[in-house]
Amino acid sequence: MQVNGLPFNKYSWIMTHNSFSIIDAPPLPGVQRLTFYNQEDTVTNQLRNGVRGLMLDMYDFENDIWLCHSFQGQCFNFNAFQPAINTLKEVEAFLAENPTEIVTIVIEDFVHTPKGLINLFINAGLDKYWFPVSAMPKEGEDWPTVTEMVQSNRRLLVFTSDASKEAEEGIAYQWRYMVENEFGDNGIQRGSCPHRKESKPLNSRSASLFLQNYFPTYPVEADSCKEHSAPLVDMVNTCYRAAGNVLPNFIAVNYYMRSDGGGVFDIVDKINGRALCGCNTVTACQVGAPFGSCNNITVPTTSPVTNTAGSFTGYVQFSRSASAVHSPKCTPLMAIIVYIQAMAFKRTF
Repeated sequence: MQVNGLPFNKYSWIMTHNSFSIIDAPPLPGVQRLTFYNQEDTVTNQLRNGVRGLMLDMYDFENDIWLCHSFQGQCFNFNAFQPAINTLKEVEAFLAENPTEIVTIVIEDFVHTPKGLINLFINAGLDKYWFPVSAMPKEGEDWPTVTEMVQSNRRLLVFTSDASKEAEEGIAYQWRYMVENEFGDNGIQRGSCPHRKESKPLNSRSASLFLQNYFPTYPVEADSCKEHSAPLVDMVNTCYRAAGNVLPNFIAVNYYMRSDGGGVFDIVDKINGRALCGCNTVTACQVGAPFGSCNNITVPTTSPVTNTAGSFTGYVQFSRSASAVHSPKCTPLMAIIVYIQAMAFKRTF
């Protein structure tokens, strides 16, 4: 049986915002970290759980390139996490162990060392998976199919916020290839989905990827359960309309495992099910069957639970002994994840 995937830009993927900003990440020796946290588990676990997009903030720091939370555009010891190569080696190990998977990295780029960023990826062993800028669609055309990307081993897409890096280092300038809505609180206002100022309008057809940000300015772990339920579904629909009836390719969230229902996993499952086979869930698709032929699988519905915790519960760590208050109604979603490894359903007409 022949198996073909759709073009890469026809799918939706989970992306973690500040993927490196992990609750239990140790601070530098002798330093009290002062920053917000956005995720609960390692990048390796994020990838194993089905995340396929990573947002990484990179800075020159201590004669190296580090992952760091910005403070006036600079990295300091109190908001630094670790050398970026450590996280990139996690990505390399995952790609080596999973030869049909594709990973996208979006970099908030404050690296000024000449050739520093491209050399970082080379030193991490990721150049062998590199999707070259020369092969990226420039006018909104479809990307290669996921099958073609896997067969050619071009399984790592990297985008930078620094336009100069495309010509100087061969790293794609993000907003030449994707549109993006506002981040932070401006990106989660009900009924509104404005584009980020660096991005073209969401309904532009000159870029074929769409990144939807869905996270508040200040991450609050307990609130993420409520945020990732009905409000997230509502915002995906709002941004779909703002983008001219185009669904997001990446949905970027904090605390990706948390939800009062199916959360971001459920949303991308439904989006991909409709793209692949015209069904409401990937699990209803039938290999080799005509488009629209679906297994009889009940898609569960959930009623959002209102979080009644009245106090701030984010992880702002002022000392090693700091702890967070957890809402008893907000627990990690241990979802059964449907991997779309090689996209093993053929769309036929």
